[in-house]
Amino acid sequence: MAYKNYLIFDFGASNGRAVVAKFDGNKFNIEITHRFDNRPVFAGGTLYWDILRLFSELKIGIQVSVRKYRGIASIGLDTWGADFGIIDRNGKLISNPVHYRDERRNIDSKKLYRIISRKQLFNLTGAFIIPLFDLFHMYSLKQQNAPDLLNGYKYLMIPDVFNYFLTGKTYNEYTRATTTIMCNQKEKKWEDKIFDRLEIPKELFCKIIMPGSKIGNISGDLCRELEIDTIPVIAPATHDTASAVAGIPVSAKDKNWAFISMGTWCIIGQETKNPIVTDEVFQSGFANEAGVCGFNILFKNVTGLWIIQQCRERWAKDSGKDISWDEIVKVSFSAKPFKSFINVDDHMFSKPQINMPEVIREYCKDKGQRVPESIGEIARCMYESLAMRFRYNLNLLEKTTGKKIELLQLVGGGTKNKLLCQWTADATGIPVAAGPTETTSVGNLLMQLKAAGEIKTLDEGRDISIASSEVVGYEPRGKEIWDEAYSRYLKISIL
Repeated sequence: MAYKNYLIFDFGASNGRAVVAKFDGNKFNIEITHRFDNRPVFAGGTLYWDILRLFSELKIGIQVSVRKYRGIASIGLDTWGADFGIIDRNGKLISNPVHYRDERRNIDSKKLYRIISRKQLFNLTGAFIIPLFDLFHMYSLKQQNAPDLLNGYKYLMIPDVFNYFLTGKTYNEYTRATTTIMCNQKEKKWEDKIFDRLEIPKELFCKIIMPGSKIGNISGDLCRELEIDTIPVIAPATHDTASAVAGIPVSAKDKNWAFISMGTWCIIGQETKNPIVTDEVFQSGFANEAGVCGFNILFKNVTGLWIIQQCRERWAKDSGKDISWDEIVKVSFSAKPFKSFINVDDHMFSKPQINMPEVIREYCKDKGQRVPESIGEIARCMYESLAMRFRYNLNLLEKTTGKKIELLQLVGGGTKNKLLCQWTADATGIPVAAGPTETTSVGNLLMQLKAAGEIKTLDEGRDISIASSEVVGYEPRGKEIWDEAYSRYLKISIL
């Protein structure tokens, strides 16, 4: 059986991986060939992405994958949905990209809103309006008279930076552009009104290309360094959420389904034919971003497994030993249920914290709840609260669209946590189909297959995903118990 090998890079906010997909024309199997951490660096009062180390990991991933799998058909990469670098006219990256959790953009957001309100930004772009995204950092650079803007030639979002390092070509990919709060999603172009009012130089921005486009080939210099033959570089949906949604193995296409992509961030949403830019969507906190093949994604971000990741780091530091995720899930199952809740979207939980377990304890104490002490109690509090937040936002989604959700597709690394998958079904009362964990890689692959002419439509790609994926079903249980707990959750965390 003849296989074609496709190389996929998925850069998450806390780690990354290189994946090779072997495709036989009907289905694929994937192997992770290289894993690496993605740790930001705090220096001189600013939180940065370590972009050059990440590119070094990308090069290592290419070398490892090419050694094991000869004849790579193409490469595609996706990343988290914020931040950028700017190159000068000599093609040099002017400074390290700043991390979206850096505090500066929160400070400057107040000034920005006095020029353009959140509602006006939403009406112009349809995007999710929070200071994490590119517009706010771009405005901060403007306020600082930063060298990036004074000497800048091309604005490159994080995946564009990597693609530029690979090929020497400068483009901005569309799905990622729609998360910048600078792109008009109805017209599929950069929004001049925002640039004009904030005095941001439009000439920095590149041509927008669609998922499934060829960017170029790996440059000769890089091929010589890595001792490889050149490989075509394809733009998938370079925002990992859009890739994750593209890769969902939706078998019950006749049902009204929604999804949750479960990772450092959890993204809740549905596919729609067009961006929905209405007062109702804005008030609900949902927003739009581009999917693949002309689809729109109506979605909402929820602070996700970031919280328990921060807790785990603290527990490991305090104990002086590694604590596995399986151990954390086991002790959370043993803890008593529904003793305390947090609102995972409270600002204190989205920020880096030196001691996240203590932040959770203080929150519960301030709300007059039982204070969780042990690892199991804190983990259970976080997991149950996350499941309750899913229910809250899915209820909003149903009200916004006027349609009852009949199936919930869970994808991403969080689906490894079977307990959280079951509690999500229990809390929401909706049947769950969970998996695969590498859905982002699947969606990335599908756009490489589209560029290669192997598929023409997203439905064709999802049929391949279904044939190649393992999906686990979870039916809701204990409705009355979860309903009563949800009423208490709303009083503590929402009202």
